[in-house]
Amino acid sequence: MELLRNLFGSTIGRKLLMAVTGLVLIAFVIGHLVGNLQVFEDPDRINGYAHFLQSLGPALWAIRVLLIACAAIHVWAGTILAIEDRRARGDEPYAVKTWIQASVSSRYMRWTGFVVLAFIAYHLAQFTVGSAQPATFKANLAHYVMKGDYHVLGFTVVRAGTDVLDVRSMVILGFRKRVVALFYIVAVGLLSLHLLHGADSLFQTLGWRSSRWERGLRAAVALFCAAYFLGNLSIPGAALLGYLH
Repeated sequence: MELLRNLFGSTIGRKLLMAVTGLVLIAFVIGHLVGNLQVFEDPDRINGYAHFLQSLGPALWAIRVLLIACAAIHVWAGTILAIEDRRARGDEPYAVKTWIQASVSSRYMRWTGFVVLAFIAYHLAQFTVGSAQPATFKANLAHYVMKGDYHVLGFTVVRAGTDVLDVRSMVILGFRKRVVALFYIVAVGLLSLHLLHGADSLFQTLGWRSSRWERGLRAAVALFCAAYFLGNLSIPGAALLGYLH
């Protein structure tokens, strides 16, 4: 109980909560991107992958609850820390100088977080719940019969002939709408900016950053964020340009 009080009731504790929940969420977005990039392979890949995840049942919901809890704690801690920082600075002149010197990603950290949350809500409605899918998809392209087995770590988890949800067509048709694709691109761009500053702060909070390799670490984080953005950009871009059918 004392540990929870220290974590949620102190500035250091809230920074630690932000760092740990940030690590969990970063691991998720990496895995999410790797899974989504299977859209460029045979339809069996991403459709089998999605069916496997759905077949996890309660375990999948446990993961979703964990991720939602991490996101909620992350946003709460970030908001409280921002309020505390503003109160501590007040209207002193140096606050203006600090704002000018801050990076774009750190200045708009809180707002990018809120936009990303809105994107996640729509993304779940589109691809998890299915309520935002076009009527043509629901009527004609909802199902796909696996042509081969789908394997995870060498184990067959979805067998050939299984009738699964056609997630690949769902993704392509969803991104054929320019407004949806543009919203997705802007959202992952903001998320990449959020990660750019968040990962840097995370290393500092956890004590993983030293003056010896600070510059190299920041370069690695910037490279990762650029690769993450381009990887996500490739999916709606390929759908809009007709490279995905």
